[in-house]
Amino acid sequence: MADLFTPWVSLPEYVRATVWILIVTVALILSVAFTTLWERKVLGWIQLRKGPNRVGSFFGLFPGIFQPFADVIKLLLKEVVVPSASSKGLYRIAPAITLISAFAAWAVMPLDPNLVIADIDAGLLYLLSLTSVGVYGVILAGWATNSKYAFLGAMRSAAQVVAYEIAMGFALVGVVMAAGTLNLGDIVRAQEGGMGNWFFTWLFPLFLVYVIAGVAETNRAPFDVAEGESEIVAGFHVEYSGIAFALFFLAEYANMILISALTAVFFLGGWLSPFDGVLVADHPLAASGFHWLFLKLFFFLTCFIWYRATFPRYRYDQIMRLGWKVLIPVTLVWILVEVLLVWFGVGPWRK
Repeated sequence: MADLFTPWVSLPEYVRATVWILIVTVALILSVAFTTLWERKVLGWIQLRKGPNRVGSFFGLFPGIFQPFADVIKLLLKEVVVPSASSKGLYRIAPAITLISAFAAWAVMPLDPNLVIADIDAGLLYLLSLTSVGVYGVILAGWATNSKYAFLGAMRSAAQVVAYEIAMGFALVGVVMAAGTLNLGDIVRAQEGGMGNWFFTWLFPLFLVYVIAGVAETNRAPFDVAEGESEIVAGFHVEYSGIAFALFFLAEYANMILISALTAVFFLGGWLSPFDGVLVADHPLAASGFHWLFLKLFFFLTCFIWYRATFPRYRYDQIMRLGWKVLIPVTLVWILVEVLLVWFGVGPWRK
């Protein structure tokens, strides 16, 4: 078996990194495609109706399994109409900015103890900067189309992202204080020893703030006022069609998967097994690996869909009040509590 991997190990590091980038990108695109199918299926089950069940199946199993590919073909064949009064260059580049920032964040995501494309010490800062860049694509899309409805949606989205990004950043300050590092892989390793050492136990308020802020950052229900069909038609991408609209759609679901993965990494031990430290080391359930990260990611991804089916859309003033007057104060208070825990050596900080 070692002989099989010898050519791979002997390749230059940049070649191996390029191969992993291609693998992760293709896997992410396929994940986005099947997430749309999973969302429609889950919404169907919650609403006591059938979801997609006409396009493809495997011997009667998984009806509608090829529905995402049918949707892609449909969007590819649709005409892309560029508004005559729009800023053509910015109109075309806006979807690319949103999509590239969503995909580039996966470069520092630790998928496995030994699998990360770029294991950099400032991985958390890299993630925060990239998630901030994504909003520029939304703002440009709203402004470049020269439509008042798209511009209103873009301004809503910008204000919302600023409000909830502050709360999200403060929540991650607590994670950095607990782990003592900005490296995502080291943050996961700092949670070794079983579920009792996972950060969500001692940082539960920050965990809740991060989950709520993550939903708001991705413009998902009930915080999807940037795309509020009832008052601004379809928000910042109202003038986009065909593959250009598909890029925004792809970026939104890629960000959903990213936030789900980051929640698992920061608060639920990432690739670590929940039975680590409970079962004997050679027990199959105690073995850490990508499968545990996938299960945690899948759980939070399903929660995104569950929120959409459960909660009505908030008014914009309610969203701003929640972000500025509730979530930010909660994070600041719990950071002070964490300082006291560190000072007195309580919990994971015991001396």
